[in-house]
Formats: sequence, C-alpha cells, structure tokens
Amino acid sequence: MASLRTVRTMCPMNCHPTLCGMLADVEDGKLVGVRGDPDNPDSRGFLCIRGQAAREIIGNPGRLLHPMRRTARSGSWQRTTWEDALDRIAGRARAVGPAALGTWSGHGFFANDYGTRVSSELLRRFSNLYGCQWWNPMIICWGLGAFGLGLTGALRVSTKEDMGAHAALIVLWGANLASQPNTGRYLTAAKRRGAYVVTVDVRRSEASAQSDETLLIRPGTDAALALGMMQVIVAERRHDAGFVAHHTVGFDALAAHLAKHDVAWAAATTGVQGERIASLARRYASTKPAMVLLGGSSMHKGAQGWQGARAVACLPALTGNFGIPGGGLGPRHGAATHGQGLSSIAARDRRPPGDYVPNQMPRITEALAGGRVRVLLLFGTDMLSSFADAGGVGRALERLELLATYDLFMHDTARRYADVILPATAWLEDTGCKSTNTHLYLMPKALEPAGEARPPIWVLRELARRLDVRDFFPWQHDSGPLDAILDHPATGHATVAALRSEGGIRPLHVSHVAYPDLKFDTPSGKIEFFSERAARLGLPALPAFESAPRSEYPLELRSGRTLTQFHGFYDHGRALPTLAAADPEPRLWISSDDAARRTLRDGEEIRIFNGRGEMRARAFVTDRVPSGTVWMRDGWEGLNTLTSGGPVLPDAAVDLFEFSSGQAEFEAHVEVEATAS
Repeated sequence: MASLRTVRTMCPMNCHPTLCGMLADVEDGKLVGVRGDPDNPDSRGFLCIRGQAAREIIGNPGRLLHPMRRTARSGSWQRTTWEDALDRIAGRARAVGPAALGTWSGHGFFANDYGTRVSSELLRRFSNLYGCQWWNPMIICWGLGAFGLGLTGALRVSTKEDMGAHAALIVLWGANLASQPNTGRYLTAAKRRGAYVVTVDVRRSEASAQSDETLLIRPGTDAALALGMMQVIVAERRHDAGFVAHHTVGFDALAAHLAKHDVAWAAATTGVQGERIASLARRYASTKPAMVLLGGSSMHKGAQGWQGARAVACLPALTGNFGIPGGGLGPRHGAATHGQGLSSIAARDRRPPGDYVPNQMPRITEALAGGRVRVLLLFGTDMLSSFADAGGVGRALERLELLATYDLFMHDTARRYADVILPATAWLEDTGCKSTNTHLYLMPKALEPAGEARPPIWVLRELARRLDVRDFFPWQHDSGPLDAILDHPATGHATVAALRSEGGIRPLHVSHVAYPDLKFDTPSGKIEFFSERAARLGLPALPAFESAPRSEYPLELRSGRTLTQFHGFYDHGRALPTLAAADPEPRLWISSDDAARRTLRDGEEIRIFNGRGEMRARAFVTDRVPSGTVWMRDGWEGLNTLTSGGPVLPDAAVDLFEFSSGQAEFEAHVEVEATAS
C-alpha cells in the first residue's frame, strides 16, 4: 500500500524578506505535490508561481545528478566519480597554494538555510581555516544599499505586521511587491485602516497598482528626491525638533547643506514635478506614523546608489518616526529586525594573515584576470549573470587553471568556463532551517538525494580532509553546525531537536518595532546626518547626490525582479518549465515616445547595445516607464555585458560593517534598434 506523508518545509526560492511556508506531499519516497502551508505565520498558505514551480526541481531531466569533468572547455562533458572530481580540485588547489584559491557562493547555496546561513558559514569557515580567498555573497545583493543605511545608523527594520497594524503613511521606495508578496497582505490591512500608500520607482511596478500615487524618477536620483523632501521639511520647520536634538548628530550642517537642494533643483534632477515633491514632503512630515520600505537591491546598482539609502534613512529621523509603532523603515531584502541575531561558526579569528583580495566585485575580476587567483570554486552561483561587466568577467574566467561549480543545474558560467561539475542536493534532500524576520522554520529531510548529489556539509568535509584543513568539522553530528548557529538569545537557543519537537516553527525573540530604545547603529549611538566615518573614508560626510557623467547612449537601462524570477539559480528559472513558459524571452520596457523615435513596434525584435556589448530582446512598448528609461527583468544572458563593472566604494570601505558592500557599478546607458529582418 502506498504511504503518503506531508512534510512541513519552506519554499527554496529565497525571496527574502518573503520566505513562504510549504507543505510537500511525499509518497513512497517521491515528491507528488507542493502547496502553501496555511499554518505558517509568515505566509499563511500563500505560495506564488515561483514556489509552485519548485515542484519541477525534483525529477527534472536537466538536473545535474553526477560529477562531471572535461579536459578542454570546448570539449564534451564526461561522467566521473566524486573521488576523481574532488581529487582533481584538491590537487590543483595544493599546486597553486591557498592565496590563489578562491571560493564564492550565491543564493543557490542557501536554498535550504537562507536566514540561518549554515552553508555559507561552513564555506567561510573552510576558507578561513585554510587561508584561501573568500568573498562575501552580499556583494551582489543588498550590501551596497545597506552601506548607506549603516552610515546613517538605521540598519534594523520594523516588521510587516507592525506596518499593517500601525502605519498611517507607507512609502514603497524602490520596493516591489513582486519581491515581497507576503508584505502585500499587510499593505492591504494598512489601507483598510486608511493608510496612504506612495510608490517611488523608475517604472510603474506591481506596487503601483496598490498605491494611491506613484512618483516616477530618473534612475539613480533617489538621493536627490530625498534631499529635496528634506529641504522642504527643514525650511518649513516641519521637522521634529525634539527628536533631532536628542537623537541625531549634525543637524546644523545638514540644514546648511539642504539650502543647495531646493525643490526646483530636485525636480530638475529627478524629473518629478516640484509640486509633487513638496506635497510628498509635507504629507510625510505631517502624517505619523510614516514607514518607508526601501528597495533591497535593484535601486542601489548605480554609482551613487548607496547615497539613496543614506539620504532616505535621514527622513524618519527628521520627523521623529524612529522607534515608534508603524514608523521608521519597514521590511527590505537582507534586513534584520530589532534583536534578531545568530551565532557564528565561521572562525573569523582563525584566519591567518595573508594577501587577500578585497570583497569588491571589480577587484575579484582583476584578481582572476591577472592570475592572482588561479583556481575558483563556485557554490550555487552563476558568476556571469551576477557580476557587472560580464564580458570582462568572462575573459577573466578563461584564464583560470580550474573552475569547479557545485549546483543543481547547468548555467552560463558552468557551460562556458567550468572544468568540474559537482551535483548539489535540492531543498528536500537535506535538513535545513530558515529564518524570517519573526520566526525560525525547520526544513527536514524528506527525500533521498537524486543520483549522486551530495549536501554541502559532505562536500566541504571531503575537501577539507583532502587539503588537511584541521578542525573544520568538530561536531559529532551533521546537525552540529546548525545547532551552534542557532545558539543565540534571539532564537531561544534553539536546536534541531527542539524545533522538530515543536512542529518545526518557533517565534524569534525580537521587537516588531526597530530601535525601541532609540540606540542606533553608529559610533555616537545616534542617527548621523553628518558621518565622521564617511569623511575618514574619503566619502561625503553628508547625504549627497552626484550626477552621472553624460553618455553618448541616450537610454538609461535598469533591471529588477518579477513574479516569475528571483536570483540566478535554477538557471535563472530557465530549467523550470512553468517559469520558462511564463517568461520565455527577454523583453525591454520602452516608452511609447522612445519607441516612436526609433520606429519600434510592440513585440518587435530589437538589439540593445552600447560600447561594452549587446544583446537581443523583444520590445515591450509601454507607458509604465518614462521617456529616457528602459527596464528589463534581470538574469538574461547578455544583460550584464552592457553594465560597467567599475568600483563604487573605496576598498577600505566595503567591509566597514558585518556585511560587505563591494558591489560594482551596474550603470548602463544603451541605444536600441530593430534587428535586421
């Protein structure tokens, strides 16, 4: 008789801060279906198209199931054994030495432990104990925007639940509900209470449909809009003088600075009418509590992107919105709530002195191109689609003596540059644990690994054994690393066994309101309008805006998320039939005016190009983007050949905080034309 059981787990798509509960039905050792978990307190049964498509990972004919190798990168793949594959990697690693070995992971490596970061911590531990290069996964994600927030002192966020219950004004500043579908429920609850919702973005995104008004700004001008709003608030004395006096640093310097950033300047810079900027500033200052949900990644990809976060974070301080229910900054990608935390097993204090390449995207590319790093191990990441200046990255990868990738599916980097493929386990094939801003969720093993796939712990232990990395795994059981990481007051010192006995769900000991004690993440303990740390790094001490250099290419290209795609794993969704069918080819959003100037028709095949490269796509003519801006879902092959890849911050600044901010500049001005028929 068939044996059907239901396993409570989490979706493997990692759409933080939206992490959805999932029920997986397993019959006779096979997955027969997935659905939303109605008892999950974060998602309450919701599971979007991405989560539903996760069913297609298991049993997928394109899944990597065996170690493979090839003797030439233009040659065919040959099946091999784990012993041979790992021996080959270890042999080359020993030959070049630790300083010439690089390790880097992406979101595909965290499918089973996003928020608890077990796999990432183990890889970092391996790299620290061995003394090889290790680069922070956050350099491609939210770290650059968080750098600006950190300088101001506002890294922690309030929860979606707090927003839904208390916020009277909600500003979705670059925050797209395609990235935060679980936030939508609470946005609706706030609107039922009468909350006013504003979207600020470079296009009319899914969030616009839920908003009372949308301000479309020129890409990269977020700081200018925030400065213009602050100028109105201060000039009209709408700021909270008591909060400013007791809980901020540098107000007088900021006030003098704002005199150069009036509404006329902000309007000319952002493309938003001055009356609308002034109106939003007055509404924000007079409506309390007001909460800003700041975009997590896409809005920070320009050269001045971090300055947008730096300036926006000043607004709640000017108006006394920090530390109160419904105010301050709301959920965003990568952020933690007040009190949220974990322990570390990364052995940072045991990293030997060495010649380490900074956590800085362009420095990594230079190290690969110049032979400083000769062997590269990638875990759950498609480097070509993650890094800016993909053309330069590709030329650098060609120079490697060996590239090995551990993943579920082939992707651009593996197809073009890998020498060794290691098959990874899927989320149901290993025990894991995820953390949202409010809860811990156990993800029990429900299936045996497909083919010869092996979990991260096994792979790293085998590499450590071959390279004589001592004390890499001092635990008695595979649950040891997770238990050590969860041993923190925020989790109630949870363990795998305890979570299992509790049904796999435990609330975190956190505050739903960020900074209830009004002690901020700065040396002064106050919000710093004027930052001495920034000045010491050679950066502007006050929030600033600097115009981008003029380009010979007239259209400014930006990219972001959609409901069908999030991150580079599963070959950017191409490997999953549901997602591939829903989003079959790249489409470039272009305004009616810009299309007409180029005699482009909706649906026409086009060529997008600049001096760095080109890609093919199809025109999507729409008035949801303003003239001069074009937009595309990220992850398409060729998109990052158009982006610049230049450094944004000085090397000394990128590791100022616990996370890393070494993202390159993803600036791309382009031209578009119809392809020859």
